[in-house]
Amino acid sequence: MHMRLGLQIPDFTWPNGSTALGRELATVARTADEAGFDYLAVMDHFFQISVVGPPENDMLEAYTTLGFLAAHTERAKLLTVVTGAFYRHPGLLAKAVTTLDVLSGGRAILGVGAGWNEEEAKGLGFEYPSTKERFELLEDALQYCLRMWDDTEEPFAGRHVNAERMLNVPQALSRPHPPIMIGGGGEKKTLRFVARYAQACNLFNTPDLEHKLTVLREHCEREGRDYDEITKTVYQPMDTGDNGEKTDELLTELRRLAGLGVDAALGYMPQVHDTSRIERFGKDVIEVAAGF
Repeated sequence: MHMRLGLQIPDFTWPNGSTALGRELATVARTADEAGFDYLAVMDHFFQISVVGPPENDMLEAYTTLGFLAAHTERAKLLTVVTGAFYRHPGLLAKAVTTLDVLSGGRAILGVGAGWNEEEAKGLGFEYPSTKERFELLEDALQYCLRMWDDTEEPFAGRHVNAERMLNVPQALSRPHPPIMIGGGGEKKTLRFVARYAQACNLFNTPDLEHKLTVLREHCEREGRDYDEITKTVYQPMDTGDNGEKTDELLTELRRLAGLGVDAALGYMPQVHDTSRIERFGKDVIEVAAGF
């Protein structure tokens, strides 16, 4: 088994400020791509989230950033971990991911979930639907995107979204379509949607991870889906310490996750703007984890 690793960049408040951010982010992306990361990801938020920093910290719009990352990389898959479905009309979302796929040479993944951040939604004037409606919008978005990628132009009728002509030109390069990764561990709806619609899930590395995987397997059985077809990804910090002192601890954890059947781990790296950390990570972790 090959444990694949992804770098998510959730924090853009870097020492040299926004005037240097484009140049430095391009360097980080190139370094991560060359170091062997299989995925490059960003969050889909407009305000910084509290577990990372105060809302006033720098935050870049996700799909503009992924397009920028595509131009500075050659091999890593590109995705959000994850888009809140209610932030964008699914027509805009499908076109954004299709565009990313075309311009990156077929490296886009649609990372999506029900969304949750009421503070930023109300702050910027987005509607913030009820939990029930957010899941309805998520299912609409999943069905809509799959229809946009199926080469027909038939009308679409969802619970909240209706479309008369599902024209998508140019079509995505990825076949049969860009992979869909659904984020979240909700056992009744989220993991059922994974089994029904997605090619990957993204779960948190919590004590109940093994249970969540069991629930997903049960949903797959009910949906007539091969559990092994689904790429199991876990959010896991990529922290080897300031001087590599946490490397063995991280490798032990990645080996444990691989033993549970996890295919890929994605997460943030502290002080990611220091590209020497990324280079060291490639040699000390990525090369070793490839053998798990």
